[in-house]
Amino acid sequence: MRLVSFTRPDETPTYGTAVGETVRDAGRVLSDRYPDLKSVIAAGAVGDLADVGDEIPLDAVTLLPPVPNPEKILCIGLNYLPHIIESGRPHPQYPSIFTRYPASIVGHNVPIERPRASREFDYEGELALVIGKDGRHIAEDAAWDHIAGYACFNEGSARDYQNHTTQFWPGKSFERSGSMGPWLVTPDEVGDIRDQTLTTRVNGAVEQHAPISDLAIGIPEIIAYASTVLTLRAGDIIVTGTPGGVGRYRDPQLFLEPGMTVDVEITNVGTLHNSVIDERH
Repeated sequence: MRLVSFTRPDETPTYGTAVGETVRDAGRVLSDRYPDLKSVIAAGAVGDLADVGDEIPLDAVTLLPPVPNPEKILCIGLNYLPHIIESGRPHPQYPSIFTRYPASIVGHNVPIERPRASREFDYEGELALVIGKDGRHIAEDAAWDHIAGYACFNEGSARDYQNHTTQFWPGKSFERSGSMGPWLVTPDEVGDIRDQTLTTRVNGAVEQHAPISDLAIGIPEIIAYASTVLTLRAGDIIVTGTPGGVGRYRDPQLFLEPGMTVDVEITNVGTLHNSVIDERH
């Protein structure tokens, strides 16, 4: 299934499933039991959404990040070999983890915002996964059972702020600078995520293209490592890293400006589309 969170035409937030060019408003039917998609995932009740709710044209709603209210968003830096090489950093022995916050991401077809303070606003196409059930000290061979689904992610990065210090957080946390979506696709529909391919296009031109299997530290290792430090909760988001080809390391460099578009496509998952505007407030 393709799971979505969205606002109805009257701007009321809800959730449901996407089928073709429509969404089904399961939240209107199930909100007494499950107030949001995160609670559906936490209850192990994703199957309850099948064929539930009135159909609404997809272009009549505003898609939110699939899980708009995660407890935490953990991002993995330097996790594809070409990006490690282009950044001049050593091959990681452990995952390099930093955080984002829900206010820093928007949904599919919603503009991302170039921060007022930055003129080095970069794109990073990535695979995101959502945790499906709580776990601590998760073994690598059990990690796949803790995944609710996969989505595309654009890790909009203010490179100048990212490089003020060795800590990535400032450059990754500007409000509405990144995006996630268009939906969360359950693993049974995706197949083996390692067989899929990620492509990032800026203004229609391919800038990043890599198989997910190129991850330097794989998904089970990431989940096992992160869950050693803290409990992973249902609805948590893990963003697994970006391939080579980001704008900072191109020659000439390519930074995002208002009027540009970014598409992040992952086979069997979907295509996340966002235009770029200047920060509004």
